[in-house]
Amino acid sequence: MAREPGGSGFSRRQLLLGGAAAAGAGAASVLGAQAIGGALAGGANAAASAAAEAAAAAARETAVGEAIVPYHGARQAGIETPPQAYARYIALDLAPEVDAAAIRRMLRVLSDDAARITQGRAPLADTEPELALMPARLTVTFGFGQGLVERAGGTAPTWLRPLPAFGIDRLRPEWNGGDLLLHLGADDPVTVAHAARMLLKDARSFASVRWSQQGFRRAAGAEASGSTMRNLFGQLDGTVNPAPGTADFDELVWHAGDPAWLAGGTSMVLRRIAMDLDGWDRVDRPGREAAVGRKLGSGAPLTGEREHDEPDFEALTPVGFPVIGDFSHLRRSRSEVPGERIFRRGYNYDESPADGGISDAGLLFASYQADVDRQFVPIQRRLDELDLLNEWTTPIGSAVFAIPPGCAEGGYVGETLV
Repeated sequence: MAREPGGSGFSRRQLLLGGAAAAGAGAASVLGAQAIGGALAGGANAAASAAAEAAAAAARETAVGEAIVPYHGARQAGIETPPQAYARYIALDLAPEVDAAAIRRMLRVLSDDAARITQGRAPLADTEPELALMPARLTVTFGFGQGLVERAGGTAPTWLRPLPAFGIDRLRPEWNGGDLLLHLGADDPVTVAHAARMLLKDARSFASVRWSQQGFRRAAGAEASGSTMRNLFGQLDGTVNPAPGTADFDELVWHAGDPAWLAGGTSMVLRRIAMDLDGWDRVDRPGREAAVGRKLGSGAPLTGEREHDEPDFEALTPVGFPVIGDFSHLRRSRSEVPGERIFRRGYNYDESPADGGISDAGLLFASYQADVDRQFVPIQRRLDELDLLNEWTTPIGSAVFAIPPGCAEGGYVGETLV
């Protein structure tokens, strides 16, 4: 039925009707108005609900970028913190003229800017402040090398020195040592890049970059929280790890005793391990699992069904050989000494290949422990003696740092030393 432009929706014929028809139309208009009013109210509620749902969806979309990890506290963030998707480790060498007073000034500036940028606030001298607004769980962790501790006039723990020489090492000078470590982690690579630039601008009057290493894991939300990462061999890497927040973790990781300035801190060993992915490609699945001692799919030991099942090193095959070989990575890394354990946070790296290869990839193996000599070195010695994975892995970088405790608001990391 044709309608007049701008009309109420009634036809001319209906308007010409009289009597009962007009009365009926009047009653209908009252009812219609009520219905329209109800419809409008319902529409408004629906619109508000849709707007709220859209806002919630938008909030969910930016939740990764807006997430914040507190900076201040008794311990530095970036150790117990659930690992972020991206990491950057930067080692710096102090300039020859930098003394204890200069180290103090440098650490004050670095801590202040780190405290701001990890909370989504631009540092004072930030010329690109918009890049600081999405912290994405950014953490900045500082570590001290032997040279910095000595120059600050402090006493270095006995383990703060290069690791002993291992037969499997093929260390390259460009990946070793350093006076000051900046470890950055976040779930967004732009956040990591911007934070690194801000901190290096702070430090350039005091130190120069010795090396910089970048690593990655699965993106935030790509897998369930708490999942063990996979390295580029496809292996679950880090199944046996003490749980943060437990008494076991505290005893294994946090430093107590001398030197007192490190109390509540820890140590970090960073090993850059090149992985021969092309050689690994030529190994069949049973051979890979025998080398690792675990099923690649589930991460379960060869004697179990689930990732965290306890391995049975006494189990034998039908012909009398150990199910988990004596020289498998699992067996060689396991100690009978309860205190010979570490807390590990690994990251993959993948660089531009050279010499006609198709990959230059590996693992940034970060190990945290209260005492490097007592915990890390014995494990590494067993792996050095004979670990089947050594056929496809080569350590090419090594550095040891003391990780000082955290600081309260208004303080700075390193104040216990300097």
